[in-house]
Amino acid sequence: MLMLNKILNNAVTIAIGGHIRPDGDCVGSCMGLYHYIRDNYSDKKVDVYLEEMPDKFYCLKSTEFIRHEIPKDEEYDLFISLDCGDKERLGFSAPLFDQAKRTYCIDHHISNTGFAQDEYTVPDASSTCELVYQFMEEDKISLNTAEALYLGIVHDTGVFQYTCATPSTFRMAAKLLEKGVDGARIIQDTYYEKTYAQNQILGRTLLESILFMDKTCIASYVTKKTMDFYGVKIKDLDGIVSQLRVTKDVEVAIFMYELETNVFKVSLRSKERVDVSKVAKYFGGGGHKKAAGLTMAGTYYDVLNNLSRQIEAQLLGQK
Repeated sequence: MLMLNKILNNAVTIAIGGHIRPDGDCVGSCMGLYHYIRDNYSDKKVDVYLEEMPDKFYCLKSTEFIRHEIPKDEEYDLFISLDCGDKERLGFSAPLFDQAKRTYCIDHHISNTGFAQDEYTVPDASSTCELVYQFMEEDKISLNTAEALYLGIVHDTGVFQYTCATPSTFRMAAKLLEKGVDGARIIQDTYYEKTYAQNQILGRTLLESILFMDKTCIASYVTKKTMDFYGVKIKDLDGIVSQLRVTKDVEVAIFMYELETNVFKVSLRSKERVDVSKVAKYFGGGGHKKAAGLTMAGTYYDVLNNLSRQIEAQLLGQK
C-alpha cells in the first residue's frame, strides 16, 4: 500500500484539482480523496476545484462544495492533481497549482508530462480512482469515499468491459461494494440513463455518422448550431463516442463537437488494432491506447482527413 501520510505530511491546507470537462473518473477520484482526507485527517483543510460537470455526478455526497472558481488570495500548502496529464488541462485551477508550496500528481494517462514535483503515474491502470484507492487504508474507507471511487472505475472501464479492467480492478470494485455501495444504481443513474434531449442528440449523431476506410472507422460530429437546436451543452455529449465504438467491425470511432467556428474537440476510441493515444499526441492531444482526445482547427472534413492518415498508417503497418 502506498502511504498517503507521506504526501500529506506538513500540509495543513490542501487543494484537489482535476482536468477540464471532468468525466466520471476525474470527479470520482477527486471526491473520493476529498472524503477520505475529511474523514481521517481532521487537522487538515481540503477543497476540490473542478469545472462545471454533468448533473448526474451530483449524486455523490458533498459535490455541492466543489469550487468552480478561485477565491481571492487563496493559497495552499499542497495541490494534488488527479486524472490530469498536463498542467494546462487543470484549466482555471492551474494558478493554484503554480502557487502551492508542494504539488503531487496521481494519473493514468500515458501522455502525462511529469509536470508535478512528485507523482504516481501508472498508464496501464484502469482509472485514477484505482490508483487513489491504493493510497487508502481499507478499514478507513467510508461509504461516501467508496461510492465516489466506484463511480470513477465504472466510467473509465465502460462498466468493466474495457481491457484496462484487470482482475485487480474487479477485486477492488468488490471491496468497494462491500462498503455498502449500490453499484447497480450508480451504473444505471450515471452511466446509462440519459435525458430525452441527450437521446435526441445521440440519435442525430448516429444518423449522420459515416463509415470509411473499408468500414473499419466510424465518425460523426455536432455543430454548435445543432447543440443549440436541441438545447444541449457539451456535458450532454458524454457517451456518444462510446456508442459509435460498439458498431460491429469498427476498429476506431471518432466523435467531434464544435468549440467555435472551425475548431473541434475530438474524442477517439479504439478496439484492438489502433493506438489512438499516438494519433492524439501527433496533433498535440493525449490519452490512452484505446481512448484519447485532442483539439484541432479546420473544417470537419479537414480534421477527419488529417486523423485518417494517422489511423491508416497504423492499420497498414500491421498488414
